[in-house]
Amino acid sequence: MPASSFSSIPVGVRFMLLSAVGFAFMSACVKYISNYGIPVFEIVAARALVSLIISYADVKRKGISAWGNNKPLLLLRGVVGTSALMCVYYAVTTLPLAEATILQYVHPVSTALLGVLFLKERIQKSTMICIGFCLVGLLVMVQPSLAEGTSEVPLFSIGIALCGAFGSSIAYIIVRKLSQTEDSSVIIMYFPLVALPVSIVLIWNHFVWPSLFMTILLILVGIFTQIGQYGLTKAMQTQEAGKASAYSYVQIVFSALLGVWIFNEIPSIWTYLGGGLIVTGALINVFGKQLLGQRAR
Repeated sequence: MPASSFSSIPVGVRFMLLSAVGFAFMSACVKYISNYGIPVFEIVAARALVSLIISYADVKRKGISAWGNNKPLLLLRGVVGTSALMCVYYAVTTLPLAEATILQYVHPVSTALLGVLFLKERIQKSTMICIGFCLVGLLVMVQPSLAEGTSEVPLFSIGIALCGAFGSSIAYIIVRKLSQTEDSSVIIMYFPLVALPVSIVLIWNHFVWPSLFMTILLILVGIFTQIGQYGLTKAMQTQEAGKASAYSYVQIVFSALLGVWIFNEIPSIWTYLGGGLIVTGALINVFGKQLLGQRAR
């Protein structure tokens, strides 16, 4: 029965769930490393280096051109993705893990709207319901901190996190467009192709020699990010942009659990309530179409 239930989940949804798990572990590693004095840009550079090696090996394995067909759009994907990644990493290192992830994941709303404007996609009713549940869940989780005006959630970090979220939504739309002409490995490889040189320049003279343990964690950042990017790219190839990105909300739950486990960040009752709404929305998005179809008969 469980296997039957799993097989009923669309392939694109499975890839997005894989992406959410990968990015949640990536964020946890980034936050842990930053606590030991490693600069954000150095973490970005390490992540890009690992990803570039893996991506290049994958491209060679497939025997395809590493440069792709639509080079300007591929380059734009790399630039937008790099900018969003730096914003996300900064937010992760300066905010509690759950809150940083929550703020990042306002992007499915803008992704769905951009998908309508630029990809001529239609937002299905189940996706709209899911986004509604998720937005209410986000408000439930965030409003206590905003109402109290606590210093634990600095406004500058919130602004950077929102910039990262908007950049992510633009990157998702570009990935969806590129998926029509480009192999997923090529799309993924352009990300570190841009991120590595840019982050090296930004490190300048702030480079910190990591210990062996920190080096291993830096490598894991690249590996987990690669898993997240792979799942994201494959999801965008098999699912509409707005619908696929809506499932990425599940990362909030994963990040909250990792925050408790690794950083002793105990979520409040509001976090649990908001997380419940988010999971409910995700389930509606998965099974809503089937339920609505049965009701129409």
